[in-house]
Amino acid sequence: MAGAFRERNRRDLDGFATETVTKRASQSTSSVLDMENPSSDVEIYAKEVLNSLIVNNLPPTPNNFSLYFDRLLEDKTESLRKQILAMLELENSNDEENSVILEKSLKKGFISIKAILVSTANLYKNMSLMTKILEKRKAELTEHMDVKEAVKIIRMLEGDVAKLSAILKTQSTQMKAIYDETAAIVKNVENETIFDDKYGVHNKRYLFAKIAQEIGLVKESDHKSSLIMIELSRELKQSVKNEKVIILMTRTLARLLLKTSRRSDVVAHYGNGQFVMLLKHTDIESAKKASERLCFLVSNSNFFLEDTEIQLKISIGVTNVTSHHSVEEIIVSAMDGIEKAYELKDMDYAVSFRS
Repeated sequence: MAGAFRERNRRDLDGFATETVTKRASQSTSSVLDMENPSSDVEIYAKEVLNSLIVNNLPPTPNNFSLYFDRLLEDKTESLRKQILAMLELENSNDEENSVILEKSLKKGFISIKAILVSTANLYKNMSLMTKILEKRKAELTEHMDVKEAVKIIRMLEGDVAKLSAILKTQSTQMKAIYDETAAIVKNVENETIFDDKYGVHNKRYLFAKIAQEIGLVKESDHKSSLIMIELSRELKQSVKNEKVIILMTRTLARLLLKTSRRSDVVAHYGNGQFVMLLKHTDIESAKKASERLCFLVSNSNFFLEDTEIQLKISIGVTNVTSHHSVEEIIVSAMDGIEKAYELKDMDYAVSFRS
């Protein structure tokens, strides 16, 4: 069974939360910073970003500057966006991507070590089988008196095989000890991973850490952030009723989320095919608009299974990130939003607001 993916009338989500950057910020740029003698378009843009932070009463930390750097770029001309993105690609070290590569390598190493142990075990079994065969042949030869010399030779050979078998057993024991030690190390690393290799997005552990971090930032600077939880429509999954196909559709959804998210957004797999997007510096109204765009994009991205075309459909729960609710409470609120969306029936998303 094979599946293929095709997008039609693709609309990106460039509007994710641009509403959160006020018009007042762009209008007052020249009054806050000296823009009379800029050396380049990039310098003008950098000053605009810094001005937006000042207008929105945010400290000009590297993280905040990066967030607004991305946010304001969405409204710039295509030529300026290409120029700046080209510069970013040249200087971006992308530590998280390197971590993902490292994690994949570790998992491959784990598979290789396991294969070595399996091969060693098979070799030991084969040597044991050889010993049994020699015993059988020796018994056959002892029935004939004229082959005493042959029996002596076989006994000598038996001794050699026994020595070899002992050596292999020792090596196998050592190999198993190395395997157990390496497996424990890999397991510890796996517990610290940030990547979900099934769907190619961040995992639940990373998501919880980022939400907790954002709660602290919201408390510190009193800005607005939102969270949306996305899943394939239950009606769609019930109509398909094929687990392998559902997994393929879920992977397609994950690719769409990655393709349409901003660099500052966190896309993660929460579990059981449910995904979460943490939208930093994004109020509820902007999150609702983002959800509308995402629903439209997914509904126009069809999944092909052999000769059958399946229209994808999702349900979204929207909630706000507050400084006085825990990570778990915020997640539950997003789940409540999904349940409200199903209750409304004519809506693909719903808001569960935390006051």
